[in-house]
Amino acid sequence: MKSIRTILSFLSIMLIFILAACGGNEEKNSAEKKEESPKTEDTSYTVEHAMGSTTIEKTPEKVVILTNEGTEALLELGVTPVGAVQSWTGDPWYKHIADDMKDVEVVGLESEVNVEAIAALQPDLIIGNKMRQEAIYEQLSAIAPTVFAEDLRGNWKLNFELYAKALNKEDKGKEVIDAYEARIADLKEKLGDKLNQKVSMVRFMAGDVRIYQKDSFSGVILEQLGFARPDSQNVDEFAIKGATKEQMPLMDGDILFYFTYETGDNAASNLEKEWLNDPLFKNLEVAKKGEVHKVDDVIWNTAGGVKAANLMLDDIENTFLK
Repeated sequence: MKSIRTILSFLSIMLIFILAACGGNEEKNSAEKKEESPKTEDTSYTVEHAMGSTTIEKTPEKVVILTNEGTEALLELGVTPVGAVQSWTGDPWYKHIADDMKDVEVVGLESEVNVEAIAALQPDLIIGNKMRQEAIYEQLSAIAPTVFAEDLRGNWKLNFELYAKALNKEDKGKEVIDAYEARIADLKEKLGDKLNQKVSMVRFMAGDVRIYQKDSFSGVILEQLGFARPDSQNVDEFAIKGATKEQMPLMDGDILFYFTYETGDNAASNLEKEWLNDPLFKNLEVAKKGEVHKVDDVIWNTAGGVKAANLMLDDIENTFLK
């Protein structure tokens, strides 16, 4: 019996040593894992923009966007905003983005932002525009870090790059722009000699007819493709506003695209019909050749973002190549 107790005591001592050794290894392995785990780095970054500079503490998750072209940029970057300004036309969104905006809260219009509605959403980033919302920048900044683009005309890519920076998605932004530029290069090659055709653009609005020039959303895209323009439109300006019927010859070209901003009262549509049926318009060479084409105002002008840009390229491809 004594020998058995001796053996059991020996085994108990051995078991204690084994357990102690295992515990030590676990602590050692745990310590090694802690050393191997990357340290949590400060993800804050600073964005220079139209109103100065803004520091953003981490990649934003709840974003409010205050321009229509900015809404398109966010969606293309894979970000659904928690709040956005209502589209200029649509109920409340443009048709080409409506499916992606079902759960987004309306926070007013570009020209009349609802600050209280924005605050209620508790965003961690607000993106706006100096041209539209400069007067309320300080109010917005008190709610969340706020970044403003300078203006809204011309090349959508300038604002897009700023938005990608603010969202901490510069790599994704570069992918989007690279894909767009590749498409421009491909379409330009396919169009070939067709680019020599002088493209004219006209917009009908309630009480206003505009002849669009190069420093407009669609004008920039036509220039990127390399299209020729009528002399009156081949200038680095936005548009000839308030055009009169005596200026109809300035609309002539090899092909004419027109778009109408209709808000529901038919004022713009009636003005469109009046001008297109005028003998002076019918006497234009482009009208005689039957090269007058109506296109979507949202796509060719009003939306002003990356999605609209790609849809405009679809229209050009369908018109010239199919």
